[in-house]
Amino acid sequence: MPSSELTSMEKALEMSETTNTDNVLCLENQVCFSLYSAANAMVRAYRPMLDKLDLTYPQYLVMLVLWQEQGISVKTLGDKLFLDSGTLTPLLKRLESKGLVSRGRSEQDERVRVLSLTSAGQALKQQASEIPHLMRCKIGAEIDDLKALKAMCDKALAQLHSVD
Repeated sequence: MPSSELTSMEKALEMSETTNTDNVLCLENQVCFSLYSAANAMVRAYRPMLDKLDLTYPQYLVMLVLWQEQGISVKTLGDKLFLDSGTLTPLLKRLESKGLVSRGRSEQDERVRVLSLTSAGQALKQQASEIPHLMRCKIGAEIDDLKALKAMCDKALAQLHSVD
């Protein structure tokens, strides 16, 4: 984002901080609404690309983790994606039924479920490799702006998790 836009955003935030109580509750002044709307738009933008891979956005996130780390536990995956087992288990069953993931038992502890990519799951990585570039084009922002946006989101997430 150009520095003039950033300055405008900073001014808008300053104005919202100094306005009366009624404006504090105005939808347009809510950072949470901007994040929510952007997240929804982002998932919708991914949908046509992921449809070609027969993946939903949450399934894509699982695959991103597994393409980086083979043989991780379901618990570790849940921790990385901030998903509980009640959400993760049906998602993993669908990926398993598609032949992309296999769930096994840890050799060290039979109680632990371990995830591995099948050859089809590994092959899907090549097909998905263009998605990040295509999304950058759709967003139309400079790479430095996207890195700054990600850093701000990561910082907000860390702060929110620290107060839990």
